[in-house]
Amino acid sequence: MAYTHLFFDLDHTLWDFDANAKLTLEELYHNLKLRERGVDAFDRFHERYLYHNEQLWERYRNGFIKQEELRWKRMWRTLLDFKIGDEVLAREMGRKFVEGLPTRTRLFPDTLEVLDYLLTKNYKLHMITNGFEEVQHHKLKYSGLSPYFGQVVTSQGSNSLKPEKEIFEYALRLTGAAPENSIMIGDNIEVDIVGAKNAGMDQVHVNYNGIEASIRATFTVATLRELKEIF
Repeated sequence: MAYTHLFFDLDHTLWDFDANAKLTLEELYHNLKLRERGVDAFDRFHERYLYHNEQLWERYRNGFIKQEELRWKRMWRTLLDFKIGDEVLAREMGRKFVEGLPTRTRLFPDTLEVLDYLLTKNYKLHMITNGFEEVQHHKLKYSGLSPYFGQVVTSQGSNSLKPEKEIFEYALRLTGAAPENSIMIGDNIEVDIVGAKNAGMDQVHVNYNGIEASIRATFTVATLRELKEIF
C-alpha cells in the first residue's frame, strides 16, 4: 500500500500522558498543601483521580457533559473521596492542572527519532487527537513536536470525537488526503483503530501494554521504533 499521509494520535501514543499528568498532579498536591487539608497520601489521591477522570471522559465523549464540567468535576469527585467538599478548591485545581499539564515534555521512547525518519521518507504527518484545541497545541509546542505535523485536528476544533467517522473525514478533507493512501497510528483500539477503520483508513495499533485486542488492526507494534519496519 502506497501510504502518503500518516495520522498520529497524541496522548498515550507520542506524548506520555500518564507520566506528565502524574507529575502535574503531584505538584498540585504539594503546592496546594492537600495533605494538610485531609488528602493523606498522594498515591491514593492519584488513584482516585484516574478513576474519576476516566468516568468523566467517557461522559464527555458521549456528549453528556461539557469541557469545563469535565475539568473541575474530576477534581471535585476526587476530593469528595477524601471527604473534602470544597468546590472553590476543585475549580482552582482544575484550572491549574490544565495550565500546567501542557508544559510537560515527557515523550515515549524514540518519538523524535522515528518522526525524523518518517520525514526523511517524505511522508506527510498529521494529528487527530481527542483533546482541547489550546491544550493540545501547547503540548506540541513545549515537547518540541509542533514542527513535525502539517495539520493538527482536535475534537474541539472539528466538533467531533474519535471514534466518530466525522473527525476522520474532516481530517482527510483538511489535508487533501484519500482514505486509501492514509493510515492512523494510535494506542486505543476503540477510539483510534475502530474509528479509522470505519472511515476506510488502515491503522497501526501502538500496543505498549501488550493487551489482547478484540479487533485486529492492519499493523500492530509494541514500540514506536517498529514503525520503521512498516514505513
